Amino acid sequence: MNRRNCWICKLCRDKSKRPLSNLTLEEVLQWAQSFENLMATKYGPVVYSAYLKMEHSDENIKFWMACEMYKKIDSRGSRISRAKKLYRIYIQPDSPREINIDSSTREAIIRNIQEPTQTCFEEAQKTVYMHMVMDSYPRFLKSEMYQELLKTTQSNNS
Repeated sequence: MNRRNCWICKLCRDKSKRPLSNLTLEEVLQWAQSFENLMATKYGPVVYSAYLKMEHSDENIKFWMACEMYKKIDSRGSRISRAKKLYRIYIQPDSPREINIDSSTREAIIRNIQEPTQTCFEEAQKTVYMHMVMDSYPRFLKSEMYQELLKTTQSNNS
């Protein structure tokens, strides 16, 4: 997704366009209350992911969401396959979307990847979550994207 194709980016560029009719002022205001609120709303993760994509740092939310899906896998075979894929994409050094985790967390995942449990990525997921809460979430709230969405939903609410 690039800036020309992103519906949120188009909205931010063109103030005459209305946001999705389902995006409410209440939801947009909830995003500023806490990161948990942002992630718990319908459009929050979508908008936040689009913001991170524009900032070239969307690997964290993609990894976090992939881990949420991974935890729901019941089949041992599927879990092994998905764990190896998560490792190749996010954990392996110089991987396409390598996340920023410490070496001990990375080594624990490497040890557990042969017989992965539903929680084998838990420490890495917590680390990534904290990176988002402490670093990119405050930037998101100050971003032009969020400010424009806020203004647009406020004016549509009036």
